[in-house]
Amino acid sequence: MSLPSLSSQERSAALKKAAAARTRRSETKRELKNGKVSVAAVIAAAAHEPALGRLKVSDLLEALPGIGKVRATVIMSELGIAPTRRVRGLGVHQRRTLVEYLGQDS
Repeated sequence: MSLPSLSSQERSAALKKAAAARTRRSETKRELKNGKVSVAAVIAAAAHEPALGRLKVSDLLEALPGIGKVRATVIMSELGIAPTRRVRGLGVHQRRTLVEYLGQDS
C-alpha cells in the first residue's frame, strides 16, 4: 500500500503538527522530571490529548527521577505492560496499578 502524495501545504501542515506533538511530549517529560505533574495526571490528560496518548509508557517512566531504562523495564514487566505499549493503549487496570505502584494518587 503506497502512501498518498501530499501537496506542499499539506506536508507543511503535517510537519508542524508532528513538531507540536513532539514538543508537547517533551514538555510533559520535563514536567514529570521536575515533579510539576504526576503520572496519574499525564494518563488522565492522554485521554483527550492525542500527543500524550502516543507517549510510550517506557518513556513516561524514564522521565521520572530515579528511574532509568532498566528499572522502567522491570516495572513494566512486573505490572504486565508490554515494552512497546503507549499510554493510550493502557487498560483500566494497568493504569490503576501503574499509578498505585508509583505511589501517585493525584
